[in-house]
Amino acid sequence: MNLTGAWDRAGVDDFLTTAIPVRLSCRTPAGHLWMLSLWFLWEDGSLWCATGADADVVRYLRADDEVAFEVSTNDPPYRGVRGRGHATIEPDDEKTMLRRLLTRYLGGTDSPLAERLLDPARDEVRIQVDPVRLHSWDYSRRMSDA
Repeated sequence: MNLTGAWDRAGVDDFLTTAIPVRLSCRTPAGHLWMLSLWFLWEDGSLWCATGADADVVRYLRADDEVAFEVSTNDPPYRGVRGRGHATIEPDDEKTMLRRLLTRYLGGTDSPLAERLLDPARDEVRIQVDPVRLHSWDYSRRMSDA
C-alpha cells in the first residue's frame, strides 16, 4: 500500500478510530459515478462496512470492485484520510460486522434503528475495502484560528 501525506501509518490508524462515516465512491454498471456514506471499522489495514444485501452499492461493487473513499472531519480544522482500493463483498449471516458498527456508532444494539437493521428477515453483507493508496492531510496548523 502506498501511503503519503501528513501522517505516518500510526497517525492514519489513530485517525481512523474516529467514528466518522466513510464516503465511498464506485461506478455503476452503466459507468456512472456513485457515492454513499457508510459506517466503517478500520482493522488490519482494511475498511470494513456493512449494508443490506439488496443495496444498490452491492450490485455496483460486484460489477466493478474499484473504489475511492474519504474519511474526514466536517468541522475546522479539517483533516482526514482519502484513498483508493478494491472492495470484496461477503455474506454477514450472523450480522457480526453490523453489530460491531452499531456498537461503534450508536453505543450498542438497543435502539429502534438497531432492531430494524438486525431483523432476522433482513439479509446483510460486509464490505471489505483493501486500500492500494492512502493519503492523509491535516490543516490544523493553518486553520488554528478557525
